[in-house]
Amino acid sequence: MDHLLPVLPESWILNWALLIGVFGIAVISPGPDFVIAVRNSLVSGRLSGICTAFGFALGVSIHITYVMIGLAAIIAQSILLFTLIKYAGAAYLFYMGVQALRSKGFSEHKESSPKTKILSPLQSLASGFLTNILNPKATLFFLAVFSQFIGPDTTIAIKTLFGLTCFTMTFLWFSAVALFLTHPYLKSLFMKAARWIDRICGTALIALGLRLALTTK
Repeated sequence: MDHLLPVLPESWILNWALLIGVFGIAVISPGPDFVIAVRNSLVSGRLSGICTAFGFALGVSIHITYVMIGLAAIIAQSILLFTLIKYAGAAYLFYMGVQALRSKGFSEHKESSPKTKILSPLQSLASGFLTNILNPKATLFFLAVFSQFIGPDTTIAIKTLFGLTCFTMTFLWFSAVALFLTHPYLKSLFMKAARWIDRICGTALIALGLRLALTTK
C-alpha cells in the first residue's frame, strides 16, 4: 500500500505529530463511545465513567494490535468476518439502547430509581470495551490511518509509541468527559432531565446500531 508520507527514521516525529492530530479529531467525534460514556457517567457516577474510558482505551489497543500483526487486513478483506463483527456490534448497541429506553430515569440516590441498573467498575469497563471492540469500522479506521505512518522499516519502539499515544488519548478524553459530566453542579442540572437524557441516549444508541448494521465496507 502506498504511503502518503515517507516512513523514514528521521520522519517519525512528524508522523507522530500528524497521528496525534488525526486521531485527536477522530476520538472527540460523537459516536457510540461518546453516548455510552455520557450515560455510564451520569447513571453510575464518576468512577464508572473513568472505568468506561479505560474500556474504550483497551478496545483501541486491540484494534491497533490487529493492525500491527495484520489481522485488520484480513478482516477488511473477509466479508464474513466483517459482517459477523458488524452484526455483533449492532446487536450490542441495540441492547444498550433498549435498556436506556426502558429506564425510569436515574438519580444521585440509587434507592430513588430502583429500575435503573447501577454499573460496577468492572461492568463499566466491560461496556466500554465491548462498545469499542465490536465496531469493525474502528479496525478499518486504524488500518487506514496507521498505514500512512508505519511501514516495514518502522521500529517496534516507534510502533509501540504510536499505539500508546492512541491508548492514552482515548483514556484521557473520555475520562475528561466523565469528570465534566459528574461535576456536582452540572450533574444536578442533568438530573432534572434524567428521563429525557436516557431517552436521547437510548435513541442514539439504537440509531447508531442501525447505522452499523446497514453499513458496508
